[in-house]
Amino acid sequence: MRILPQRIADVLLLEPRIFTDERGFFLESYHEARFAELVGSPIHFVQDNHSRSSRHVLRGLHYQIREPQGKLVRVIAGEIFDVAVDLRRSSPTFGQWTGVYLSADNKLQLWIPEGFAHGFLALADQTEVLYKTTRYYAPEHERCIIWNDPRLAIAWPLTAEPGISVKDAQGVMLEQAEIFD
Repeated sequence: MRILPQRIADVLLLEPRIFTDERGFFLESYHEARFAELVGSPIHFVQDNHSRSSRHVLRGLHYQIREPQGKLVRVIAGEIFDVAVDLRRSSPTFGQWTGVYLSADNKLQLWIPEGFAHGFLALADQTEVLYKTTRYYAPEHERCIIWNDPRLAIAWPLTAEPGISVKDAQGVMLEQAEIFD
């Protein structure tokens, strides 16, 4: 696995080594010791999540203010534009975002450490996203920043009005959000 540099150094785009032949392909999607080498310390995942979205569904920007989650994200069907927003007040990249295309075809993975909001836009019907988290989902600590906050100016690749959940539509602007020290 190799790291492809991103605008925010702590967010890592990972390219797995893929073995292909006439039968199909094989890749190692996670290896604890190798992942620890890539991120610089051991990471313990406690939960795996799986979501399916229709084209134009936008989820996020989610984070947990207490019990923050690191996330290792990949797509097994379809394609997403995946976004991480730095919410660490002490970070030189506070309030900045990075976005990448993850798909079943490119097999890339995105490591989003604790202290970031996360969201994605489904670019294909029946898009399926798998992600590991470093802490359990804690709904009482979940927060949401509105996806179209003008201060963030995320360049979502929209071709239609996005489908947003009621909860996500109630997200707040970054200036009003609880953030990390």
